[in-house]
Amino acid sequence: MTRCLQSFEVDVKSKREIEREISQAIIRFEKEFMGRGPLEARTYIIEDMALVRLKNVLTPAELKLAESEEGKRGHYLIKQVRQELIEQGRPLLDAVIQDILGIKVVSLHTDISAKTGERIIVFSLEKQWETSRA
Repeated sequence: MTRCLQSFEVDVKSKREIEREISQAIIRFEKEFMGRGPLEARTYIIEDMALVRLKNVLTPAELKLAESEEGKRGHYLIKQVRQELIEQGRPLLDAVIQDILGIKVVSLHTDISAKTGERIIVFSLEKQWETSRA
């Protein structure tokens, strides 16, 4: 979508395009930093949050660990390793989200299900996205 502003053309991306851009950036992060990307990703910008839902993120090794006889311990280990990796990659994730949205990331919250292979990442933002675009 293009809007004319004082005889300058400004490219304004839709909310859905921005959400798609965040999803693609998170997929790239997962592939490069975690070793495997999700099969599906969807981002939702809600007020002062960006919620990212990733499906089928577990590696073959993690799937084996989750299916082992000591399943609860395997689930715990998967969560712990993934949490540590996301913490190490946090500065990169914050920078990517800030670059796309133009808003500082205040905090990041995440969880992963070793049972379903789904991961949720919530970025808390300094302010609402829509209001920052004006």
